[in-house]
This record gives sequence, C-alpha cells and structure tokens, in this order.
Amino acid sequence: MIDFGIPLLIGYALLPSVFILLSYYLFQKTEFANYAYGLFALSFISKLSEPKRNDFLKSIFNKGKYKKLRISENILYSLPFTLFLIYQKQFVFSLILNLCVFVITLFNFSTDLNVTIPTPFSKKPFEFTIGFRKTFFVFPITYFLTYVSISVGNFNLGVFSMLLIGLTCFSYYPKMENEYFVWNYNLSPKEFLIEKTKTCLIYFTFLSLPIIMALSISFYREIDILIVFFLLCYAYLTSMIFAKYSSFPKEMNMSQGILIAISFMLPPVLLIFIPLFYSRSIKKLNALLND
Repeated sequence: MIDFGIPLLIGYALLPSVFILLSYYLFQKTEFANYAYGLFALSFISKLSEPKRNDFLKSIFNKGKYKKLRISENILYSLPFTLFLIYQKQFVFSLILNLCVFVITLFNFSTDLNVTIPTPFSKKPFEFTIGFRKTFFVFPITYFLTYVSISVGNFNLGVFSMLLIGLTCFSYYPKMENEYFVWNYNLSPKEFLIEKTKTCLIYFTFLSLPIIMALSISFYREIDILIVFFLLCYAYLTSMIFAKYSSFPKEMNMSQGILIAISFMLPPVLLIFIPLFYSRSIKKLNALLND
C-alpha cells in the first residue's frame, strides 16, 4: 500500500472489501476455487513460520504461551478465508484448512530461497529481473490454470491466468529507481519512456505467450475476446509506467494511486489517464534527460 501511495488508514479500510470482491470473483469464475483458495491461505499463513521470527518469540515466551500465541495468530490469519469458505458452503475445505493451519504451528520453516534464480531477461530492465525472481512461483501456477481451463473447457479461467501475469508484471513498477539509473540511459524523455514501455510489453508478451497460443487454439471462437483482454493488459502496463515517472524522482503519491484504482473500475478512462501521465512524465524527466 505504501508503494502505491495509499495511506495505511484508507488501505486498511478498503482491504476487507477488496478481499471479499476478489474471493467472490474467484469462486464465480472457476470450479477449482476451493483448492486455489486453500493454497493462497496456507501460503499467506506460512509466513508466520519463519525460523528467525519464532526463535525470537521463544526467547520471550515460555513454551506454553508460545504455543498458544502461534495457534492464536494462525487462526486469526486464516479467519477471513475460513469465514468465506463457510459462506460458500465449503464446510469440508474450511475444516481441512483449519487442520492444516494447526499442523503448521508445529513446524518452523523458511519461505525464502537463498538461491539465485535464472531469468529470461537481461540485466538492463531491472524491474523484470528483480520482479521475476520474487514472483517466479506465479508463472507455473498460471500455466497450470491454463491447462485446467482447456481441460474443463472454461475460457474465463484461461483469461484469468493471463490477467494474473499482467497483474504480476504490473507490480514490478511502483518502486522508483535511483536518478543515476535513469540518467544512464542517455535518452530524451520521450525515447526513455518508449524504451521502458517497449521493454515491458515485450517481456509481458514473452511470459504470456504460452497462454495466448494455447487459448487461441483451444478457444478459437473467443479469440476476439482474448485479444481485447491482452490489449487491455498492454494499456494498464503502459499507464503504470507513465504514472510511475509522472512523479519522478519521488515515489508515486496517493492521487496517482487513486487514478489507477479508478481505471481498474472504469477501463475507458485510460484514454484520458495515459496521455495525462505521459505529459507529466515528460515534464518530470526533462530535469534529468534533455530532448
């Protein structure tokens, strides 16, 4: 939330609504939502099992209080998922989730990998190099969802998997780099934005190409809808890049975050926001890059 320039008070107020809407959307779009939902919940809760964190807690609390604390916090973290599963009448999955949550409290394990993950990207577009290593697990999931969508004939699930890649790439850009790395391009502001946008769209296309090809072959009658969503991803990624540099060299502020949030609810406003962000970016970059 801080990266997007959203005040924490507003963010915490919006969080429950966003959680409910996304959960409802997931259950509406796929019959495998209960499985995906349980995995999301467990991956979220597993962050509490970090060894360093729990070693610190053990140094403060005795054994009995430590176990009560771990069980309490795991149940608290899983409560939103549990309540929504009950709302969806997924009582068995709700019970299984809570049993898994209880079992997790018995173990400490690190969720961080201390290995260098190779990427299909060069060192120049650092957003994708760093972002891919942090979110590499998303891509096997999206490709698996595409396979499932083709197996069960669910086109919407396949489109969702492509949008998930777009959203993941979108998350690579809120963080502002040092001014030196922008100056190092030695381009005009216009050329710099074109270079950044071109790099982003090429790599997004590269990552989503297996999904696009598979869906185009399996759902050739819906290829026009697929193209529309693909171009929509292009538009959102472009708007994100322009929005990022419209506040250069500062981080994105609250007003930009609100405009981007509005564009997700009303995609046609991108026709206004993209030129607006572009013109502001040119003005901000002129201080460092000369035409």
